[in-house]
Amino acid sequence: RDSDLAVPDGSSTGSDAVNGTAGRFVSGAEGTALAYGSLLLMALLPIFFGALRSVGCSKSKSASDMPETITSRDAARFPIIASCTLFGLYLFFKIFSQEYINLLLSMYFFVLGILALSHTMSPFMCRVFPANVPNKQYQLLFTQGSGESKEEIVNYEFDTKDLICLGISSVVGVWYVLKKHWIANNLFGLAFALNGVELLHLNNVSTGCILLGGLFVYDVFWVFGTNVMVTVAKSFEAPIKLVFPQDLLEKGLDASNFAMLGLGDIVIPAVVIFSSFTLSLKKNTRTYFYTSFLAYIFGLGLTIFIMHTFKHAQPALLYLVPACIGFPVLLALFKGELTEMFSYESSDEVLPHTPQLTHFPTVFGSPASLANSMHVEPPPSPRSRAPKQPDTRTGGIPKSRLCDISRYV
Repeated sequence: RDSDLAVPDGSSTGSDAVNGTAGRFVSGAEGTALAYGSLLLMALLPIFFGALRSVGCSKSKSASDMPETITSRDAARFPIIASCTLFGLYLFFKIFSQEYINLLLSMYFFVLGILALSHTMSPFMCRVFPANVPNKQYQLLFTQGSGESKEEIVNYEFDTKDLICLGISSVVGVWYVLKKHWIANNLFGLAFALNGVELLHLNNVSTGCILLGGLFVYDVFWVFGTNVMVTVAKSFEAPIKLVFPQDLLEKGLDASNFAMLGLGDIVIPAVVIFSSFTLSLKKNTRTYFYTSFLAYIFGLGLTIFIMHTFKHAQPALLYLVPACIGFPVLLALFKGELTEMFSYESSDEVLPHTPQLTHFPTVFGSPASLANSMHVEPPPSPRSRAPKQPDTRTGGIPKSRLCDISRYV
């Protein structure tokens, strides 16, 4: 959330801006349109594909792949934590040398970026990996202690495809650390955004409203009330923002006059949009998802228009929050589903027709008692036949109930 705003023309984020030698370059209409259009497209990619991958993540049986759920309490505390972090970074840049801080942050995001980009590339690599090439399995295991007291610290399993993704991501990471090129920055930024959308969920729509409402105040205060966010965004050389040069047509890949969009303006609304996506899955329609998706396009487009008109950095959530909340709410109000929308718990049914264990029976005794606790037999009718003798081969438990016991176990 440290660069959670959009920055207009003349806001260079390269080394020239740091040294104070960058002249203000007024880009042409074509370059400006290309930059803003590219930022909009790059913002939509992680939202759309992150939502699709998030469904697959929810289907995973692996605990490490399950998404993190944001509760209402987390949503209420998030703007406070983000404000403390933002102001702390602002003080760091004022007190300490910007060069050393960015060097430390570059190494930190170098490692995170490689891991995020590798995870992003993994599904694509699974499709293009040649079938005739052996895919060997590997395991990285670190333990502590010995014998019965041995404890696993790291237990990571990977294969040849993962190693190839890691190698390609490492090349991008070295490119970013050495050159700070805007393309490498965007590759890491898109990977961070997509992973954030994929691995973060809201437990209900009300939590999304609390989260967006708090960050709405956070965004407006730190952009319009102070110069803190703009200062940190321009000083913070890390892939936490998407950038695109407005002088690309004039200077090519060496362009340095960037428009930028913070990753917080992508991930946070996208998490709320995914709540609409799960609601759409429950109702076997994509109406709410498409409405939220169009609302994001409208809100971000309005941000770019205001930013370009007034030539001043804009808190994107000032326009995204009313759009991403208002459009789905108006749709639900029109369809008479407003109460159902706010009472919907996405954690109850992330995927349609997914069987879940709603209670755990507390039973003491034999396995037959466990089987009886799971099924309530109807009262016997007067004409019911005499019960069959228990099958001694199954310990007295009918075969039909053995399946039920094995399923719950």
